[in-house]
Amino acid sequence: MSQDSPASERRYHPVAKALHWLVALLVALQFGIAWTMPDIGPHTKLGRLISLHLTVGALIGLAVLVRISWRLRHSAPGAIATEPRWLRLGARMTHGTLYVLLLIVPLLGWAAASARGWQVSLLPRLILPALLPRGSKSGFLAGDVHAFLAYALLAIVALHIAAALYHRIILHDQVLARMLPRKASTLGTPDST
Repeated sequence: MSQDSPASERRYHPVAKALHWLVALLVALQFGIAWTMPDIGPHTKLGRLISLHLTVGALIGLAVLVRISWRLRHSAPGAIATEPRWLRLGARMTHGTLYVLLLIVPLLGWAAASARGWQVSLLPRLILPALLPRGSKSGFLAGDVHAFLAYALLAIVALHIAAALYHRIILHDQVLARMLPRKASTLGTPDST
């Protein structure tokens, strides 16, 4: 698909939209859980909130893998013709960083949980294998890096949201609208009366 696609090709496929919003919902849920669960220290026991945090992290990793698989087989809409080159480059860098962090942060959390002897599950009966042996020092380091990169992920998500709002409020283009459900994307546009 060309860099500047016609208006009819500027919408994301419904599957791409669904995967985008599923990941967004899971990430929002995950940060809510992370901020309400107890701090994890050397003697922290695996409790309900921590277990839920591990499961949601595994679901994020799975959803992102599905999303990447979809994206590799289906092209995204091209850039809006009026979009400046620096915004196009910034969007590519931001999206790439989001994908990397959305894979690495759950993976590091899984490694850290493994080092503590905690099980990570996608579903109550679908237990994932341990990535590292219990007591692994690299697993505890993975936990520290996991926490740091989670804040980096939060910053990139905030940048992503700010860019979408910049497109909508300042540039008045359709960049945000093409990722919204069809009815929501027509709200406030000149031909939606």
